[in-house]
Amino acid sequence: MSGNIKLLGDTLAAAKAEGRSALIAYLPAGFPTVDGGIEAAKAVFEGGADVVEIGLPHSDPVLDGPVIQTADDIALRGGVKIADVMRTVRESHEATGKPVLVMTYWNPIDRYGIERFTAELAEAGGAGCILPDLPVQESATWREHADKHGLATVFVVAPSSKDARLAEITAAGSGFVYAASLMGVTGTRESVGAQAQDLVRRTKATTGLPVCVGLGVSNPEQAAEVAQFADGVIVGSAFVKRMLAADGDLADGLDGIRGLAAELAEGVRKRT
Repeated sequence: MSGNIKLLGDTLAAAKAEGRSALIAYLPAGFPTVDGGIEAAKAVFEGGADVVEIGLPHSDPVLDGPVIQTADDIALRGGVKIADVMRTVRESHEATGKPVLVMTYWNPIDRYGIERFTAELAEAGGAGCILPDLPVQESATWREHADKHGLATVFVVAPSSKDARLAEITAAGSGFVYAASLMGVTGTRESVGAQAQDLVRRTKATTGLPVCVGLGVSNPEQAAEVAQFADGVIVGSAFVKRMLAADGDLADGLDGIRGLAAELAEGVRKRT
């Protein structure tokens, strides 16, 4: 069974052909429950997301801010397992035919087994993995298995990355490059800023891969701003906030994130 790296590439290319950025949504698996998390992924697709990242909840996240940490804690206390992450990928992809990735820290994969993880993710219809804390120089074994199973390996670049380091990272990656708009953890911000635009410019100078910007984008205005220079706009904390604000009312939470996805999808289509 081969993963859906081609579907991911085709989806990003189709957005570019329409003269717009792709909208990429992030949601943790198992939040608020496993079933609720699957419905949440479907809801953001229904609202207009092109791609969904499913987070594998982790007890010691290095990139995630307090909003996503809260959701992860709820998922972990609910007993979420890697099998539930795979089920979330499978059911959200099968229901929509759209690309679904997993975003995870390295330790759970290392403990689970690289071959087992990549084989199961491909079998579930996954398009790839975003690995924020896997050093490129230590990624050869992962990439070998991901390539074998038709999965993208998405690495994260940051404003602090020097040009030579950007070239090293982008040469090893596939699918797209995740450009962190600022130094720090995930979360909504008042402004995404010029730092992100400069990082995208420098990253694009090293690769033909799409460059998608995450960290800080939370509203249609910011999405429209980032869409002027990035191939994709990644939004996570804003979706999780909507679910948390529903205070256990799943239908209300799903309505909230579906509506936010629609607003953001409109934002990435605005041309200035």
